[in-house]
Amino acid sequence: MKTMQITRQEEFEEARAIRKTVFVDEQGVPLQDEFDAFDTLDGQCRHLLAYYEVQPVGTGRIRVVEGVGKLERICILAPYRKFGIGRGIIAALEDIAVEQGLKQVKLHGQTHAEGFYAKLGYRTASEAFMEDGIPHYLMLKDLADAR
Repeated sequence: MKTMQITRQEEFEEARAIRKTVFVDEQGVPLQDEFDAFDTLDGQCRHLLAYYEVQPVGTGRIRVVEGVGKLERICILAPYRKFGIGRGIIAALEDIAVEQGLKQVKLHGQTHAEGFYAKLGYRTASEAFMEDGIPHYLMLKDLADAR
């Protein structure tokens, strides 16, 4: 497994296809809600692709919101979810946050993934809330404590 920052439009389209498969087709998120103004390669977000062997199988992005790195749109195609790819995506996004001088990251984790994020050092910081019809928690991690 390896992750790479997306720099080319072709890579970005691969990431979009993964997100459509996972969030829209599998989880029922409306297409118009999945893709937003931050889905560009103009620098507002840093986007990643994760590969299993040579196949792109996962993606995620990070953007800075009020001085905190917000990890978003993290997903992996179903057949590849047990190979540690999610852990690799999170680590790569956290590395970007550290490179940008950020001290904290946050994410909206689906409630079923709370244990996964907790194992990676995230703490639950909210009651469950609905986002696109799916229950989520706000989860936080202080990077200084984890490095």
